[in-house]
Amino acid sequence: MKQLRDILRFWQARRKQPLALATLVAAHGSSYRRPGARMLIGAEGESAGGVSAGCIEDEVIVCAARVLSTGIPQLMTFDTRLRFGCHGAIEILVEPAAEGLMQVWHESMESRQPFQLETILHGAHRGTRMAGFTTTPGAFVQTIEPFLRIMVIGNGAETSALRAHAALLGWDVLHYEKAPESPEMYDDRTAVVLATHHFGRDCTALRELLPRGLKYVGVVGSRRRREDLLFDVMQAGVSLESDLFAPAGLHLGAESPEEIALAMVAEIQCVFGSGTAQQLRHRKAPIHQTTLTSGLCVESAA
Repeated sequence: MKQLRDILRFWQARRKQPLALATLVAAHGSSYRRPGARMLIGAEGESAGGVSAGCIEDEVIVCAARVLSTGIPQLMTFDTRLRFGCHGAIEILVEPAAEGLMQVWHESMESRQPFQLETILHGAHRGTRMAGFTTTPGAFVQTIEPFLRIMVIGNGAETSALRAHAALLGWDVLHYEKAPESPEMYDDRTAVVLATHHFGRDCTALRELLPRGLKYVGVVGSRRRREDLLFDVMQAGVSLESDLFAPAGLHLGAESPEEIALAMVAEIQCVFGSGTAQQLRHRKAPIHQTTLTSGLCVESAA
């Protein structure tokens, strides 16, 4: 998510300049990045985003220079088993970045609307475009979700670190003294953390938040405090439509405000990224899950 934000900022700073868009469109076996990773490259070799751990970006930049010179997209293939010992292979399409596509992408993110891209891998029309009502056989389709937004309410000891961790991940960060009453402030990509450390203020905020149907409402505090809070809001007749995480955070052995903030950010990422919070060394399934729909590779950038 952070790199997608970097790509849009890079484009905004170089509007109307020739740019190349590199997209990881296929991964076979193990790969550091999954399909949908993107990189925007300028005529002087400057870039934003990434398609690997940094192993092949220089070669992609060289290819981008050729693409910008000829206007012809190129499909690059890297066998990472031989070169890097990664036990896989990846394909990257490098193409001229269409100004109209970048503009609509930017506007979609600004209005917090999902944006779907279709990258055609073969034929005369190879390249990336906005997906319409029909899709081309063999295309890679990616839905880019709005940036995750975290709403921090209160001024607890962990508030500053929480905002800093979220900003590092490229999330939108909002900070309030109390929960906003305006419905448009909430959507299905908004997480809320209550860090007031004040029982009455938390009760007031939960009465506003719990009926909203939010995927994440976290409250800093103990399990006993959670029961007291829930008793209060239920006595007030509030419907419990949002998912409440109290105490907020994963069990990381956190003690300091910075560690507690990290535990909460990790839990929010887990919820919105459909993670399990399982240690990867114990995971038997693939780290990244790809959904195949009607022969198309469909990815969601969340």
